[in-house]
Amino acid sequence: MSSTLWCDMLPTTLQLLSPATWIVILAVVTSTVIFYRQRAEIAKHINRIPGPPALPLLGNSLQWLVDRDEMFSTINGARLLYGRRQGFNRVWAGLKPYVLISKATAAEKILSSSKNIEKGRDYDLLKPWIGTGLLTSHAAKWHIRRKMLTPTFHFKILANFVEVFNKQSFVLVRQLEKQLNNTEGFDCTIYATLTSLDIICETAMGYPIHALEKSDSEYVKAHEKYNINNKISEIILERLQKFWLRPDFIFQFTKAHEEHEHCLKILHNFAYSMIQKRRQIYQQRKQAATGSYAETDSEVAMGQRKQLAFLDLLLELSEDGHTLSDADIREEVDTFILGGHDTTATALGWMLYLLGTEPAIQERVFHEIDGIMGGDRERHPTMAELGEMRYLECCLKESLRLYPSIPMLSRTLATSVDIEGLHIPSGTNAVIMLYQLHRDPQYFPNPDKFNPDRFLPENSTNRHPYSYIPFSAGPRNCIGQKFGALEEKAVISAVVRNYRIEAVQRREDLVLYGDLVMRTKGGLKIRIQRRV
Repeated sequence: MSSTLWCDMLPTTLQLLSPATWIVILAVVTSTVIFYRQRAEIAKHINRIPGPPALPLLGNSLQWLVDRDEMFSTINGARLLYGRRQGFNRVWAGLKPYVLISKATAAEKILSSSKNIEKGRDYDLLKPWIGTGLLTSHAAKWHIRRKMLTPTFHFKILANFVEVFNKQSFVLVRQLEKQLNNTEGFDCTIYATLTSLDIICETAMGYPIHALEKSDSEYVKAHEKYNINNKISEIILERLQKFWLRPDFIFQFTKAHEEHEHCLKILHNFAYSMIQKRRQIYQQRKQAATGSYAETDSEVAMGQRKQLAFLDLLLELSEDGHTLSDADIREEVDTFILGGHDTTATALGWMLYLLGTEPAIQERVFHEIDGIMGGDRERHPTMAELGEMRYLECCLKESLRLYPSIPMLSRTLATSVDIEGLHIPSGTNAVIMLYQLHRDPQYFPNPDKFNPDRFLPENSTNRHPYSYIPFSAGPRNCIGQKFGALEEKAVISAVVRNYRIEAVQRREDLVLYGDLVMRTKGGLKIRIQRRV
């Protein structure tokens, strides 16, 4: 058909379109124009920030299609190349802009805001697992839940959990005896993971699972067989890395989706079964109570202690003017387990390894603990005694500085932010790169050195408050940071009181994974000797 004939027919064809069709066409055209104008305005500001060249539509997505071994070093390399001077750089994930921040003053602008508290869009991939609990909920729901849950982390409640921390710490000490003759070394992260799993299940759900002692619990078996948390984390990271897997309508046709659903089924079924059991116990306790706590037959059968679990406190809240369904409670319990298991296990593993790299620091920790405990290696420390272990606390802080359990966190900006003459528009995903932020030589000279003295009071008085934020900062900081710090002190002090630790690997030889938590290829290998 000639172009002349086509031009002659076009007016007639247009006349045949109905008014409704014209409305649809007009709406599509208008929306497209508005979208591209808005994107052009955003791109104008974002592209002023240093960053790698981006392709049309794809952005920088193809640059992140590297092996898992290389991903973390690729991100670090981009920061050194583009963001060293200003402390932030930008990348495009398709049409979506990300600004990667590794400078304290810039991080403060984002995290201290009472308006920019929406979690980054990438957190949406966690929602099938932990729902919209405290970690992933939008601002309005988060305000309500945070206010509701803050009392469950009260000082007196944490004091009750010290008994669990101590009990499980000494289970770990007994289990480590198996490694006394292992001259080649063993991966301490395995023991750290099982210990933190035991602790979080007993404190969050009131249900000991005896993971370290290899119980017959289906939940423990599932963790051993499928390595659930690692598996689901790998799947989430693959979806983050491969932009075409992010939409659910595509992801559902992949093999990874089947594995994802299998892991979720195990995790959610365990949580719901515990909620049902604890609800029964809670009702029995209410009926049996005569002004003081009365242990029920069910609790005795389950081997429960008298302290309340977080789950019990949630059940009480659900009857105290708050409406919490089993699904609401499950998402908060799963959030507690994710936040209090993987992150704490990671911190414990790194702390054991780093003490093994510095014998002099390790001995200083031992002598502090031994002095506080009066040389008694059998007695459990009280909460007050754990509080006196200040040099151990410095070591834990320095370990989290070098290897933060969560290597990055993000916010989707609800309002635009101006930083050092650059405009970051609303809707941008601002990612705080904790691993790089904590290595700023302005605040931490010789930043790669493991030096706990940095956190002695006289050395940290004038340091920028956002130069060290392993538990985030601002309004949406980690609600469980005191819980985690107490647990880590109890576990590390128990191990150091009984064993000398020696690292097998050099730090220079470690291959880091920027996973949901800070992992290494092949784990962290140590050797131990009994203290005499």
